[in-house]
Amino acid sequence: MDKTYTPQNEDKIYSLWETSGAFTPKIDKTKEPFSIILPPPNANEPLHAGHALYVVEDIMVRYHRMLGDPTLWLPGTDHAGIETQFVYEKHLKAEGKSRFDFDRDTLYKLIAEYVNKNRDIAVNQMKRLGFSLDWTRERFTLDEAHNQRVFAVFKKMCDDGLVYRDEKIVNYCTFCGTAFSNLEVVHKTVNSHLWYINYGPLEVATTRPETLLGDTAVAVNPSDPRYQKLIGTTITLPLIGRQIPIIGEESVSPEFGTGAVKVTPSHSPEDYDMAKKHGLEFVRIFDYDGKANSNVVDEKYIGLFPNQLRESVVKDLESAGILSKTVDYSHEVGHCYKCGRSIEPITAPQWFVKIRSLADKAIEVVKKDKVKIFPSRFKKDFLTWMKDIRDWPISRQIVWGHRIPVWYNLDENPDILVSYIDKNGQNISGYWKNLKDKYQEVALGLQTLLAPINAKYYFSKEEALKKSPLSKGDLEGLVLQETDTFDTWFSSGQWPYSTLGWEPDGNHSEDFKYFYPTSVLDTMWDILFFWVARMIMMGVYVTGEIPFKVAHMHSRVLDGKGQKMSKSKGNTINPLSIVEAHGADALRMALVIGVAPGSDIALSEDKIRAQRNFVNKIWNASRFVLMTLEKYPDAVFDLPKNLTNSSDQEIVDKLNKIITSTTSNIDKYKFGQAADDLYQFFWHDFCDVYLESTKNRDEKIIPVLKHVLITSLKLLHPFIPYVTETVYQELKSKLKSNEELLITSTWPR
Repeated sequence: MDKTYTPQNEDKIYSLWETSGAFTPKIDKTKEPFSIILPPPNANEPLHAGHALYVVEDIMVRYHRMLGDPTLWLPGTDHAGIETQFVYEKHLKAEGKSRFDFDRDTLYKLIAEYVNKNRDIAVNQMKRLGFSLDWTRERFTLDEAHNQRVFAVFKKMCDDGLVYRDEKIVNYCTFCGTAFSNLEVVHKTVNSHLWYINYGPLEVATTRPETLLGDTAVAVNPSDPRYQKLIGTTITLPLIGRQIPIIGEESVSPEFGTGAVKVTPSHSPEDYDMAKKHGLEFVRIFDYDGKANSNVVDEKYIGLFPNQLRESVVKDLESAGILSKTVDYSHEVGHCYKCGRSIEPITAPQWFVKIRSLADKAIEVVKKDKVKIFPSRFKKDFLTWMKDIRDWPISRQIVWGHRIPVWYNLDENPDILVSYIDKNGQNISGYWKNLKDKYQEVALGLQTLLAPINAKYYFSKEEALKKSPLSKGDLEGLVLQETDTFDTWFSSGQWPYSTLGWEPDGNHSEDFKYFYPTSVLDTMWDILFFWVARMIMMGVYVTGEIPFKVAHMHSRVLDGKGQKMSKSKGNTINPLSIVEAHGADALRMALVIGVAPGSDIALSEDKIRAQRNFVNKIWNASRFVLMTLEKYPDAVFDLPKNLTNSSDQEIVDKLNKIITSTTSNIDKYKFGQAADDLYQFFWHDFCDVYLESTKNRDEKIIPVLKHVLITSLKLLHPFIPYVTETVYQELKSKLKSNEELLITSTWPR
């Protein structure tokens, strides 16, 4: 053995594992399998420190593989919808371009090329970190097979009455150009104002004076004596002159502002619900590009962005003498989780999933612990959130993703709004009824379409083609596919059963029949609702089975000072830089040792160096054992039934205890405790105490040295696989071991 361990040679060990077929399980129906589906990292980005926590899954996988369980760890990468398109648009911006310069198909192909160039980055990094994934089963969320399964489930949900289209209030980012679910909105406290405006016989306080142009009522609490006589009357809307009613609404707080609030149903979730309840009119004053439209009536307002419109409206209110006062006011405002800009609540036609029946079944399996959530404190959070869940908006107005598989016959839907690039390269937008003579240009240069909620649609292009009275030669341009894509979570919510080969016709693969439901889903607690809940709902609905038996919430990686990592703070850690400097084993051990389940991990350079020293300790101790073996080449290797030396008996007794505790702790997901106990046993009990006691002894120490070292290497292998396998390969012939690889050796008992 070399004098020092060289982590730069770890790739040779990984190649040894991979070429041996150790990562690929064989289906054995006489045995209970163990399976984990990897939470797919973004296909076009390098791994970050959080991804290094895949080590938790690798610990479980290596452990179960050594137990003799047919063990599958299935890898994949994620197309990451809005995340990827957002990154690619920054590349376009650097080139002086934008998404609006391309038709939809061209933009999709450009993003696909960009992703394909980068897809191997994350894969190679996962290999470098020692993750023993079965690469023969690698998947991608935009694989054609996954596409078809996602589409089949969508059709099933439509047939079952779970999918509908409606013009509801949604969280819309006018910069990213798409709607987001409530989960994807970041609420921040902002310092603003409360404007008090005279609405005839009463005064209204509002944080958004610009939206009064879309008001369709004023609401007061029916028990408020100040306004009871006004309920049922009408007033004139300031600046616009439109007559709107005064309504009584119990949800209005008499203590807020003046106790009278303006109702803008198309731009406030609360007002939307109020308008539905009272049958109010909806007037949307902002289009999806964020600019004011013709509903603002006054021409000078048209085309203004919200902040510009606010400034103009406030100025006009002051000039009219109906802005009575302005006071400082702090309140929460929704922001886009991706670009950070303010969200514009807006009514828009979207695709929705009726969530209640799906959520109730998910609640049931979690309540009964058919899906166990660990640590258990997250179970309560899950059940609370699922109880209040709203219908799920599954459409996104982006190009990169699973395009919703419905087609519109334009001849049947003249009020579809289309945006396209014409033959001269100009961006054109208009209703189909006004663009009928341009259908070939529309089809070839299509960017987006917006169909009203009552639009007729079909589940295949061929079906849509049959409904047109025109000749087949003219039909191709008259049938257009929906341009919205599915929410990323709609696709990834189907990941466990789809990756294993579930088929809509029931002709499922052997992998699905054997490995589904999977054993464990390991992910960070922050996507318990984003992803874990979706997978449980979709899995139970589609397959009738839970998707996994345990949902394990691992920790969050923070910097050495306990702060959340972010690029803006400059405290992010590149896991591959650490690997190059200290080796993968040092990083792996630093991420788990001493960490309580579900708690934060403060990852510092000192902690990583400490684990690098531990790796070196294993190497040096193994060199000492090797030299001792060479000193006694004819020694007996079998451990005797009775040990006469007290120090021999003591180390074997401690080893037996550490076998029991390590096995128990891994089974209970106490990886931090298992790692810490192994560290203490190997460094202190074995090296500092026992090895020191053997320096003046004879060959009778050989059986104990062999037994303790090989057993320790096996126990440590799931945590630090590279150094343990390297040592084992150096020593196996001299230790007369009959197991070729440590990765496939038998777990100690």
